[in-house]
Amino acid sequence: MNKIIIILMLGGLFTAQANDLPEETSECIWKNTAYKYFCDTCGCGGNGGSMGFGTGLNNNFVGLRYIGQKYRSRDGIFDNSPWINENFNTVQAWGKFPVGKRVLVNALLPYHSHNRTFADNTEQTINGIGDATVLAYYNVLRQTPDSVISIKPEHAWQIGGGVKMPTGSFDAANIEGSVNPSFQLGTGSWDYILATNYGITHRNWGLSALLNYTIKTENSKNYLFGNQWNAALNTYKTYYVSPSVSFTPQVGLGAEYFEENKEFSLIVPDTGGDVYFARFGLETNYNRYALGISSMIPISQNLNEGKVEVKNRVSLYLNINI
Repeated sequence: MNKIIIILMLGGLFTAQANDLPEETSECIWKNTAYKYFCDTCGCGGNGGSMGFGTGLNNNFVGLRYIGQKYRSRDGIFDNSPWINENFNTVQAWGKFPVGKRVLVNALLPYHSHNRTFADNTEQTINGIGDATVLAYYNVLRQTPDSVISIKPEHAWQIGGGVKMPTGSFDAANIEGSVNPSFQLGTGSWDYILATNYGITHRNWGLSALLNYTIKTENSKNYLFGNQWNAALNTYKTYYVSPSVSFTPQVGLGAEYFEENKEFSLIVPDTGGDVYFARFGLETNYNRYALGISSMIPISQNLNEGKVEVKNRVSLYLNINI
């Protein structure tokens, strides 16, 4: 059933100290730099997902993002099949660009380097370009312009959609005898994404949420990856060291839900499931440059009937705001 449960509970945030700027100055700088985690980093297969397709609503940027994911999975279809370790490494060129006053475009192009070690100590490595993604968002609600200082809470809401193109290769041999068919450079299919982002900010504080749904299609090898929900909820606060330097720690929750895969229109056993994450991150801004790190730690999961386990995910990015 197409549904995902988001745990809406966040504790108190950070007690770190920083030199406070005057209220008016702090508010103006915050309007340009602090609203970063609306679409925070991390996702499945390095194409975004619950890690998001950008770093904020108000910032247009170009940059690079690294996503590292560690898994262990059964090498076979039986409960006593040996566990193997898998490492998914992705470097993305990404950016967000305005088109007019209310439309934004996100673009991602990943390069993957994945490896896994089998029970007999043999290794498999795959490298190459992954699936490119392009999304367009419409600003339903916008914050006030940067030149206007607001002392009231502000809301922002975007809705949009896009397409994931099969620029990465799909190797049918990697789904035979393995319970983790995601060990691929791409899905081999044209997939379509529906997405929405919402945030509320007040002075240096912010709360943001994202929800996206990926509709997947059958590839040329008659394999269909299951449709996927991704959701995230984050809260953050920005601390200012000077007019040009700020730090934004954030904490939140992420969730993913996968429908079952199909091959030749038949359900593939031991596929689908869900996973829930605790999310932690920190972004540092210096003038137009943004350096961020984010981590996702699983708190509950049931993937592929327990035959695939997420160990952790981490992301590091460097952007130039434009």
